[in-house]
Amino acid sequence: MNAVVDALPGLEPTFSPQPGASGWCAELGLQFARRGARTVLVRRHHFGPLRVQKALYPEGEGVCHGIVLHPPAGIAGGDSLVIDVKVDEGAHALLTTPGAGKWYRSAGPSAGLTQRIAVADGAVCEWLPQETIVFDGALGTLGTDVTLQGDARFIGAEMLCFGRTGAGERFTRGELALQTRICRDGRPVWLERGRIGGGSALLDSPVGLAGQPVVGTLLVAAPACDTALRDVCRDIVPSVGEGAVTLLPGLLVARYLGPACEPGRQWFTRLWGAVRPVVTGLPMCVPRIWNT
Repeated sequence: MNAVVDALPGLEPTFSPQPGASGWCAELGLQFARRGARTVLVRRHHFGPLRVQKALYPEGEGVCHGIVLHPPAGIAGGDSLVIDVKVDEGAHALLTTPGAGKWYRSAGPSAGLTQRIAVADGAVCEWLPQETIVFDGALGTLGTDVTLQGDARFIGAEMLCFGRTGAGERFTRGELALQTRICRDGRPVWLERGRIGGGSALLDSPVGLAGQPVVGTLLVAAPACDTALRDVCRDIVPSVGEGAVTLLPGLLVARYLGPACEPGRQWFTRLWGAVRPVVTGLPMCVPRIWNT
C-alpha cells in the first residue's frame, strides 16, 4: 500500500508509515492555509484507510470543512491510527466524521489512535467528530494533543459510549486509556489522563460514570472564554442526563454523563451554538453530514 500526497510545492509529508503493526496502520496528514479570503487544504497526505475526500465550503470561503473517513468503520485490536492536522495563521478549519466511530472487541492486541492538532496564531480549528462506541472487550489507547500559538482558537468534542447499549451490552471487560493535552505557547492549559476498565468499580461509582454508559467532554480554548460565556453555557441544560460547565484560565470545559449519545450530542450542539459566535465571530453551521 502506497502513501498518497496532495500538496503545494515544498509541503512534503512530515511522517511515514510505521512497520510492524499487527492490524491496520493508517495515517492522515492535513494542512490548512489562508489564501486571501479563502481557507485552502494545501496538504493532504494519507497512508492506509484514512481519508479526507474533498474540501467543503457550506458557509463561504473563509471556513474549510472536512470529513475524516475511516473506511473499515471501526478500530480493531492491533490497529495503529494517526491523524495530524495543522491550521496555519489566519485559516479556519472544521473537521468531523460521517458517523459514529467504533472500537471493536480485541482478541488480545491493543489498538491506538493518536490525534495531533496544531493551530497557529489567528487560526481556528473546530474538531467535532461524532460519538465513539467502545465495544465490550475493546482494548485501546486514545490520545489527543493540541498545540496553540498566540490567540489561536480551538473547539473540540469527544463523546464515548461504553458498550453497545442498543443491544443491551455493557462494558464488562477490556480497557480504554485516554489522554488529552492542550498547550498554548508551550505552556499547558489542560492535561487529563484516564483509564476506564471494563467491569471496574469506576463504571458504577458516583465519582466515576455513576452507572451511565455515555460520557462526553467539550473543550473550548480561546482568549474569549470568560465568566459571561460560562454563565450563558450554564443556562443551557441537557434534556436527558447530567451536564456541567467549568471555566479555567482561557479554557471552557463542558462535561456530559447520561444514558445515550443523542441527548449528549444535542446538548453539545446547543453549547457550540452559544460559544461559536463569541469565539470565532461566526454563527453555528451544522455539518450536513450530521443530518444523514
